[in-house]
Amino acid sequence: MECRVSWLGNDGMAFSAETGSGHLVNMDGAPEAGGRNLAPRPMELLLAGAGGCSAFDVVLILQRARQAISGCEVVLQAERATEDPKVFTKINLHFTVKGKDLDQAKVDRAVKLSHEKYCSATTMLAKTAELTYSVEVIAE
Repeated sequence: MECRVSWLGNDGMAFSAETGSGHLVNMDGAPEAGGRNLAPRPMELLLAGAGGCSAFDVVLILQRARQAISGCEVVLQAERATEDPKVFTKINLHFTVKGKDLDQAKVDRAVKLSHEKYCSATTMLAKTAELTYSVEVIAE
């Protein structure tokens, strides 16, 4: 896996990342750090990546379990250390899974499997952060 990150110029703290798959993602810093708030912060993208990785697992596991899933959302709440490096210290992932006749036990199992076995991103973040999760199932 590869990614190229380039500073976008000396008038701010904006960067552009080109992923190995050829996609572009822009990042910017907070105004108090010299940025112009034009794009997500790098740490926000790290958190979003963890949510995407885990949600991907949950959807895939439920599809393979032949569950009629129609939606999956994960809201992440994170706390960071106050001293540098300001790593994540606590992260909660709240999953809301929608579908028809979903089996609560299978949804719980999918989230647990992502959390404990499959999600590479949350496994890495768990090296510095206490990870917790909760699950809500909405019947359609």
